[in-house]
Parts: sequence; structure tokens; C-alpha cells
Amino acid sequence: MGGLMKEFFKGLWNDNPTFRLQIGLCPVLAVTSSALNGLGMGLATTFVLICSSVLISLLKNVIPSKVRIPCYIIVIATFSTIVDLVMHAFLPDLHRVLGIFIPLIVVNCILMGRAEAFASKNSVVSSALDGLGMGLGFTWALTLIGAIREILGSGSIFNHKFVADTAATFGFFSLPPGAFVTVGILIAGMNIISARLRKAS
Repeated sequence: MGGLMKEFFKGLWNDNPTFRLQIGLCPVLAVTSSALNGLGMGLATTFVLICSSVLISLLKNVIPSKVRIPCYIIVIATFSTIVDLVMHAFLPDLHRVLGIFIPLIVVNCILMGRAEAFASKNSVVSSALDGLGMGLGFTWALTLIGAIREILGSGSIFNHKFVADTAATFGFFSLPPGAFVTVGILIAGMNIISARLRKAS
């Protein structure tokens, strides 16, 4: 059980895709103008991660090694399409904001990386926990980045305004360069915390 929990928790901190591995940064920088956008993108990616990891683990002994990458892409694309269609039907406003980045989940290197490095070599349960941990790690990172940018850039959180319309805000954080600055500061902060934790242990 301890080993299974390790597979889950590693994605939340030690191997966090955004702040530690620094992969899949295109949607991180593009859609995190608000906390809601970050949460929606993160949960959509989590669903695809879990489902594709489980299916690839189930099929790992059936898929020929020479065509494994195209097969992984087909599996990931299937679940990405499901997410895209469901969000279009039930969350049209969020789907419109996230736009092309929902179908582009299929080429997110987090998905392909976990398929090749983990799901294709491990059990279904381990792969599911790995996908869940990586997905939730990605989700909390995007939500945090979006929350910071939304608070500083527009004085709101989850689209709820908490300052007067005439109040001055840091509009820079609502722009693409604000995403780079926010991510950079958070990565530095996470490195500092990790270093102190290592010293304390």
C-alpha cells in the first residue's frame, strides 16, 4: 500500500508536472488567466490522464512495441475527444474560453510521458494512481496560477469580484507575460520550500 500511495503523492509535489518537471507548460501559460479556467483545464487533463493510463496499462502486452506511440496517441485522442464533446455540451462557456487547448490535450507531453514512462510498464492500479496524482498536481498548479493572476489582474477570484470596478489592479498579470512571471515566482518558491524540507529532514 505504501508503494501505491507513493505513486499517487509524487505528482502532487516531488514530481509535480508544472513546478518540478516543467512539462506541459503551453496550457499552463495560455489558459490560466483565471482560477476557473485553470481548474477546468486541470480536471479535463486529469480525466484523460487516468483513463488513458488505465487503458494503456491494460493493453501493454497486446500493443506491438513498433507501433506503441501511434497506439498511445489513439488512446489519448479518444479520451480527449470525449472530454471536448462533454464540455461543449454541458459547459459551453468554459469550453469556449479554453478553446483549442481542450482537443490539444492529446499532444500534451504529460500524457505521452506518463504513457511511455509509466503506464506501459506498470499495473493498472499503479497506473491509475499515477495518472490521478499527476493530474491533481497539474490541476492544483493551474488553479493556483490562475487564482494569483485573477486576483492581481482583475481583483476577482473564480469570477467573483471583490474590489470596486474603479479600483486599480495589476493588469499586467492578466496578460501572457504575467503568466511567465507568476510561474517563475512559484517555481522559485517551491524550490525554496523543497530545499528547507530537505534540510529539516
